[in-house]
Amino acid sequence: MSRPIVLTGGGTAGHVFPLRAVAEALLGAGVARDELVVVGSRRGQEGTLLADLGVEVVLLPGRGLRRSASPRAIAQNVGAVFGLLRALAEAEVRIARLRPRAVVSVGGYAAFAASVGAVSTGRPLILVDLDATPGLVHRTLRPFAVAVTTAFPTEGSTRSVVTGVPLRADVVAVERTGEHRRAACARLGLDPSSQVVAVMTGSLGAGSVNSAVCGLAERWRGRSTATLYHVAGSRDLEMVKDAKARTGIGDDRWRVVGFETAAADVWTACDVAVCRAGATTVAELCVTGVPSVLVPLPGSPGAHQDANASVLERIGAAVVVDDASISAELLDSTLSALLDDPARLTAMATAARSLARADAASRVAAVVLDHAR
Repeated sequence: MSRPIVLTGGGTAGHVFPLRAVAEALLGAGVARDELVVVGSRRGQEGTLLADLGVEVVLLPGRGLRRSASPRAIAQNVGAVFGLLRALAEAEVRIARLRPRAVVSVGGYAAFAASVGAVSTGRPLILVDLDATPGLVHRTLRPFAVAVTTAFPTEGSTRSVVTGVPLRADVVAVERTGEHRRAACARLGLDPSSQVVAVMTGSLGAGSVNSAVCGLAERWRGRSTATLYHVAGSRDLEMVKDAKARTGIGDDRWRVVGFETAAADVWTACDVAVCRAGATTVAELCVTGVPSVLVPLPGSPGAHQDANASVLERIGAAVVVDDASISAELLDSTLSALLDDPARLTAMATAARSLARADAASRVAAVVLDHAR
């Protein structure tokens, strides 16, 4: 293998999918598959979601720190620190051996070890900031980076380049009208004449939102014009399935899945979405022009989800609901007002698209290649 470009980060799908998008853009720019190496975490979704990419994937030990003072959290954090130290040692050896042309981090705990390895061995480090407020790993490493790409304009750094969030090609290509919507509904098993509300709260899910949506399904039992397409996430899937079974509501009105790999079809089919406000989700809402109700994750590091959501709220592309206030009643009133006002939905879609950066992945790839040496 010639000296590769190392891509690092992950943990959740919100980090893995942008990493994949950058990898695909680099491949499209002429980088060979054996010149790319992904370094991620054994506990994350990198191994599964990148299995078909055709590049080497190295999975290191470690996990993220829990932001809690409970005895259980403290014990888990002690284990996380030991795992991180092991990952740092392994990454140092691998980076020194590979002498990569560049190390590209998309953030998350899975990025820390390889990024530190880049700094300690003098290899160019490029940070791909996905959120309006960078996470702890990138805030720590920013002084050592040769370049930083950002999702939104920032102040105070001549090394920052606004690129947007790198997105998968199938999501960038979404068209939500006419035959495209009918075809997406057919693939998802949905009635194209129905108003579709997509619930997408991340690969793990969101307990507060999932519970509220279960109540909403009950309240909408008699609303024959609307369908809930509910991606519940891995943690709450069984709870949501049990709740659905108790109601007896059919799949034609409330479809429940754990994780959706065909996100492009969901964005194509839906009229409005209920989501957390992670960087990838917000970027996908913008590039696809999907109106949204955003429920930022409370206590997200650096309040980055609140910052992401506020960007869309300020331009009228989203309604933001506080997690502590989420309920079936509030979702009912908020979504009903939107679904009953097609003109507002159209205006929200137009506002969302005004922030879209469909070429973000290729822009990031260009920055990487400018600094790879």
